[in-house]
Amino acid sequence: MTGRRLARVLRMDLPEMVWRGRAAARIGFDRARSTVMPVQWARRDLARVLAPLPELAGVRAALGCGGWADAHRALAQSVATGPQRFVIAPHARSAVSNRILAEFPDSCGNATAMADRILAGEYDLLGYRALRFDRGADVPGAAAIDWGYDPIHQRRAPQRFWSAVPYLDPLCGDHKIIWELNRHQHWLVLGRAYWLTGRAQYRDACVEQLASWMAANPPLTGVNWASMLELGVRSLSWIWALNFFADPDDDDRSPWIVDLLLALDRQLTQIEHNLSYYFSPNTHLLGEALALYVGGRTIPALARSAHRERLGRRILVAEIARQMSGDGGHCERSTHYHRYALDFYLLALAVARITKDPVASTFEVAAARLGLAARLLADDRGRLPHIGDDDGGMLLPMCGRAPDDIRDTLAIAAALVGRPDLRVGGAPEESYWMLAHASLAPTLELSQAAPVRNAIASAALAETGYYVSRSAAGDHLVIDGGPHGYRNGGHAHADALSLTLALRGVPLLIDTGTGCYTTDAELRNRFRSTAWHNTLIVDDRPQSIPSGPFHWTQTAAATVSRWRTNSRFDYFEASHDGYRPLEHRRHVLALHGDLLIVADLVEGTGNHAVAVHWHVDPRWHVEVRGRRARLSGDGGGVELIVPHGSIDALFGDAITGLGWHAPVYGRVEPATTMRIVDRGNAPLWVVSVFGLNRENAIIDVESVPVWAEAGTLIRSGGIRISRAASTEYFLVAEPCAHVDTLWRIAEIETDARMLYCAMNGHGYPTRVALVDGSRVRTTGRRRVQLALPKQVPDLHLDLNGVGGSEPSAVADTRGL
Repeated sequence: MTGRRLARVLRMDLPEMVWRGRAAARIGFDRARSTVMPVQWARRDLARVLAPLPELAGVRAALGCGGWADAHRALAQSVATGPQRFVIAPHARSAVSNRILAEFPDSCGNATAMADRILAGEYDLLGYRALRFDRGADVPGAAAIDWGYDPIHQRRAPQRFWSAVPYLDPLCGDHKIIWELNRHQHWLVLGRAYWLTGRAQYRDACVEQLASWMAANPPLTGVNWASMLELGVRSLSWIWALNFFADPDDDDRSPWIVDLLLALDRQLTQIEHNLSYYFSPNTHLLGEALALYVGGRTIPALARSAHRERLGRRILVAEIARQMSGDGGHCERSTHYHRYALDFYLLALAVARITKDPVASTFEVAAARLGLAARLLADDRGRLPHIGDDDGGMLLPMCGRAPDDIRDTLAIAAALVGRPDLRVGGAPEESYWMLAHASLAPTLELSQAAPVRNAIASAALAETGYYVSRSAAGDHLVIDGGPHGYRNGGHAHADALSLTLALRGVPLLIDTGTGCYTTDAELRNRFRSTAWHNTLIVDDRPQSIPSGPFHWTQTAAATVSRWRTNSRFDYFEASHDGYRPLEHRRHVLALHGDLLIVADLVEGTGNHAVAVHWHVDPRWHVEVRGRRARLSGDGGGVELIVPHGSIDALFGDAITGLGWHAPVYGRVEPATTMRIVDRGNAPLWVVSVFGLNRENAIIDVESVPVWAEAGTLIRSGGIRISRAASTEYFLVAEPCAHVDTLWRIAEIETDARMLYCAMNGHGYPTRVALVDGSRVRTTGRRRVQLALPKQVPDLHLDLNGVGGSEPSAVADTRGL
């Protein structure tokens, strides 16, 4: 037994040991039985798993005598005419299609183009385009698929009992690629095209693929039975397909509903027996529970439906407290997986509302909290920054939307929880599919109310660890100051105190993304390393050290000491211990629409090499000269100036490995990395100043000393920013003990822990921003003094004096 396995066993409590023991016994029995007598699909077995409902008597009789076609027609009639339990239903086809075609005139052409590529055997999955899985097929096409094949690495997973498939082994190919196809979410694309165009070939392709998949994936055999989450997502796709394609009037040659229900029941049973209580108790468990709840709630024809809905409901309710922070953030600290969790609860809520399940009120609370956090994390164009892992998957990928575009999710959330301010822009087409049921349609109408512009202000998800600065111009800054992931940190990156920035809706400083999970260990570790994030690295040491694709041997712990939001600026201060005994402390001042100052302090002793990396979205062109970089793009022009050190620009660099990004899982493309390098004795400062206002360009930035009264020990740093129309000072100071004293930068004295002061050409202060202070005074010829009765958390002053006149103050005094 390895050390890691032994440690894991020692951490187990009695319930976990009992559960794992029972699961192992069941798996061992099934494996032994399959060795002696391999399990095959048998249509007659459907009668055994049907519920004892009177209306299914004819189905059971037909199955008993091999009348597959009669059983199929009876089931189609039951689905088509029974009460609607899912978000769509066959009887709603005309009304839903007509409404979507009226609201989105281009939807028919888009749906046709997407579906026709599937008919031609081409699949856009994750970050890959035009993948083909018809290896060796005599007639390539939609149904000629090798369901265990990875066409990127040209490898195939072995056809073994499911628990013996080593799907994390690169020799099996990339299991993410294989599983993404086997989620069958492209059946939603075919269903959409069938409803909007009426063309039978889209329905026929889905029916043919069902037969092909069942032939290639007998029960419990192969890679497509190895992940319970994948079975869950596939089960949801099959429920969509059942409601898209069930038609008692169609002359089906195949009894595909008999086959679908038989295989669906077997997959849901597999999930029941192997839930990820202890394997991946995160979005894996949520997705599995969602499949059980939705399958149980919407398909009463299966005997275990009542049990499954109870089990799925219980898990979904229990996991709200376990997986959701008090601020609404998801515990995995990945924006991508946060969106997954929100989508899961939105579908659960929709089904609960449709079927009048009282648990809907509980799901609504969860969806509202997740939705508010998602809206805060997304910019004003509905784009999520990439923080943590991003595997490119989605719950509703039917219209070709990019994975980081969550306008559809936000629109659905806005409707279901009654919060129009969550929506970004108009309600997208996906929301019309999800809210097609008559009981949900009014919520969509309600959500169409115009959202209040900039209703989402700067705020923090402090428990989750995200701090978000927003401006009226659409600038969007997200800083990661939270814990290192969840449990084993499987989807975390070594990104403590990293940040992302979008200007006026255009991403500028980006997280480099997720290149892969298991197929290339070196690439996996590079993409989640410290140097591949917008933060500081010391002596080429990572903050956190990985161990395998989803574990870590050492992790950094971050502590946020200050977060202040103001109508004119936001300020963040935090530290982490990833370089212990050294400490990295980061100070971030965002002056909305004007400046972004990032001051990094390496505190400790000794001589060290430090580097700060800024990863730039490819939409920006970067020119570097010495201590200055100019960035130009659709978001305007930006300057980066540092007071000392040098800036390198790396683009697809083979030596350092920098200058790359993964816009979506599996697609690795070149991008510019700006690297600021310096060396010196600790304590050591590295300061990055981003000029965002071209009307007041930055001429130079230089370090200036901060003075304190004799005998007062402070941790401090200061810079002077020379600009075309002003001279500005930035100071941070922290006394080593509680003292009541002042410190000084140039001719400015203050007791503030952070001070920004801009002066015009005549030496008058024109703008002051402070944090945790009460006094500011200038000591030069033009003396100005501010004295407050007590220390305030934050304060902003516009001092509008010019020439020799006395300045007048216009203050944001929310901190008073």
